[in-house]
Parts: sequence; C-alpha cells; structure tokens
Amino acid sequence: FATLTTRLFTAVVGDVMDTLGLRHQFLPPEIRALTPQMIIAGRAMPVIESDLPEDSDGDSDGEDFGLMFRALDSLKKNEVYVCAGASPTYALWGGLMSTRAMKLAAAGAVMDGFHRDTREILALGFPVFSRGAYAQDQKLRGKVTDFAVPAMFPNGAMVSPGDIIFGDIDGVVAIPKDVATGVVRLAVEKVSGENTVRRM
Repeated sequence: FATLTTRLFTAVVGDVMDTLGLRHQFLPPEIRALTPQMIIAGRAMPVIESDLPEDSDGDSDGEDFGLMFRALDSLKKNEVYVCAGASPTYALWGGLMSTRAMKLAAAGAVMDGFHRDTREILALGFPVFSRGAYAQDQKLRGKVTDFAVPAMFPNGAMVSPGDIIFGDIDGVVAIPKDVATGVVRLAVEKVSGENTVRRM
C-alpha cells in the first residue's frame, strides 16, 4: 500500500494491467476523490446496495440500516468499503460511517453513488471517493443486501473481496488480488523507465 500511495499513480497501474489483458479494471470515471490530493489504497470489502420500492417506509424486515451496520462493523485494518448496485438517487456514505471506519483502521470508502456530510468527512481526513455530494438519505430509498461478495459496476468492472483498490485524482482502479504483487512490481519498473526518459 505504501508503494502505491508514494511511488505510483492510477494511470501507470492501469497501463500495466492493459498489457496483462486486464482491460476493465477502472471503476466508472464519475467516481472521484473528495479532494484532488486524496489517495486511497487498501483491500476491497465489497458491499451491495439495492433500491427500495418508491412507497417504502424503510427496510421491510424492520431493521433499518441493520445489514449496512454489520458490513461497516466487519471492516478490518486497511480494507476499503466498496459499494455498488444502487441508483444514484441518495447518499450511500456519510460522516458517522467515516468515523466508525476510521476507528476500525479502514483505508477508505468508494461509492458508485453519492456521499453526504462532506464537511465532516473532510475534517476527519478519511479517504472517500464517490460520484459527488448529495444529502438525500438512503433510509427510505435503499438498503445493503449483501457484503463481502463480488460487486459489479455499470462499466463492467468487477471488484472481489481482497482485491486491491487504488484511487487518486485520475480515478479508481481495482487490482485483482491474485496478480497484485506482479502488477505493482511492473508498475514500479514502468515508472522508473519513464523517469529515465524524462531526465533524457
């Protein structure tokens, strides 16, 4: 993770995976960091969110946010909460969730949707990548239906538990866990070569 955050950037990691035939590893381009300086690197803990019916009064099993809290509480050190599956009509992440994730030493959160409580998250300094800020609550509109399972994104990218999530100002890329060490090594070699060309 330190190598990713201090020596590499998403463009070079994506280029390396292209050469390995892994051509669909970037998450949708609308998913951006809250600030240009924000970087995220950690192991994916995917979460599936589903929309509720329009006239819903909340979670049908009477446990509003129940599975979401279990997913959040399951985060381990250096893991990234990666959420997909919902329509972009409400916030999937907020300030209290960021506080809890920080307490668990998680590496950050990546949403295929919106976050809220932006000022609080920025004050915490917790890495969050999303489609933007939008305060509308998920309570009556969506719920977590599963977690620690593969998550599919609209552009065809797939994130499985344990994959490496790496994000910076240029986007978010998922590195399959079984090739992560090799991808990082090749990316470091590529950066070294590019630096040599710059000096020349």
